[in-house]
Amino acid sequence: MAPGNFTRITEFILTGVSDRPDLQIPLFFVFLVIYGLTVAGNLSIITLTSVDFQLQTPMYFFLRHLAIINLGNSTVIAPKMLINFLVKKKTTFYYECATQLGVFLVFIVAEVLMLAVMAYDRYVAICNPLLYMAVVSRRICLLLVSLTYLYSFSTAVVASSSVFSVSYCSSNVINHFFCDIAPLLALSCSDTYFPETVVFISAPTNLFFSMTIVLVSYFNIVFSILRIRSSEGRKKAFSTCGSHMMAVTVFYGTLLFMYVQPRTNHSMDTDKMASVFYTLVIPMLNPMIYSLRNKNMKAAVKRYLTNSYCSFKSM
Repeated sequence: MAPGNFTRITEFILTGVSDRPDLQIPLFFVFLVIYGLTVAGNLSIITLTSVDFQLQTPMYFFLRHLAIINLGNSTVIAPKMLINFLVKKKTTFYYECATQLGVFLVFIVAEVLMLAVMAYDRYVAICNPLLYMAVVSRRICLLLVSLTYLYSFSTAVVASSSVFSVSYCSSNVINHFFCDIAPLLALSCSDTYFPETVVFISAPTNLFFSMTIVLVSYFNIVFSILRIRSSEGRKKAFSTCGSHMMAVTVFYGTLLFMYVQPRTNHSMDTDKMASVFYTLVIPMLNPMIYSLRNKNMKAAVKRYLTNSYCSFKSM
């Protein structure tokens, strides 16, 4: 086809989670509840770790930023997704789609790296407790978080720019519920070698780097815990990293499921379900994982509610 026959796309149409009309309203309420719990849970963690004096440690500083990332990741996807359940034409403008992809990549890459940072924090706390406050000082915490956001932003700019550097001029129907890389590149009518190469290099590299830090950290943590003679000491040590281990397992398990499944079994419907899990379900689960299994968080909730009640009574 001659280049002059191409029509530049100005908007995309999202197919959504399901194209069945009878499921749109039930799915709307399901994901509204999920998003509501996500907002409430992560805002609670952000608030508690900011105001409670006993939670002013590196562990909760990183947990606060994980909650910010989870809240941001979910908010980039959920509001538009909820609106699309209620409208017939699920459109998104070209630059709106590019912005959504870019911001989504910032948060998803930041989450991959933040989990590695939190694993390193637990490694130092358990394996080198006497040096903990010196190694993971306030300055180091700020540096690690700043580098995480800076690298995530840089990666997102490069990846999203490469995806939208190709031409989209034929079909504009994205087989997904948000603007993701794979369904977008499937619509391109030009050579996608460059964006595919960028994604193929950056995504596995980020995942491998993060997982290596997590695995090495937890190998040393488990080895150190097993050397503790008292069962009470081992139980206490495990309790400080059990929540993080659970969150890491759920998050990396979902990403690995997407990457290692055979191409013959690969489908966009499978990707949709996996995407629902790591963009909406995991951000909802993380506050529950870190709160329900953490005595300090539960105590902080009680203090916060007690102080709020006393302040209300004194008004």
